[in-house]
Amino acid sequence: MADPVSWLLIEAGWKVVGSDGSVLGKIHEVVGDMGTDIFNGLAVSPGLLRSSRYVPAERVGRIVEGCVELDLDEETFGRLDEHGEAPTSAEIRSDTTDIEPERP
Repeated sequence: MADPVSWLLIEAGWKVVGSDGSVLGKIHEVVGDMGTDIFNGLAVSPGLLRSSRYVPAERVGRIVEGCVELDLDEETFGRLDEHGEAPTSAEIRSDTTDIEPERP
């Protein structure tokens, strides 16, 4: 069996399998921030003409080159939410702060 690899190496097209050994689909997108090493989850495409499902990071088990194993079975995977657009970042405006400037 292959050695585990980091989530940072996951690529679109890798196979996704469930805890029951069923092939659930292929990686469509990795959701996270590589710069800060924060892994949010995966968008998994179960096949042609079917919407990708969002799999939260905590449901991802073993990751090996070319394959990601989940800790859920095929039935549970089918009940996951569809993967939508990534949420936009919060906008922080400088005019809403109450911090007084430093005094000499």
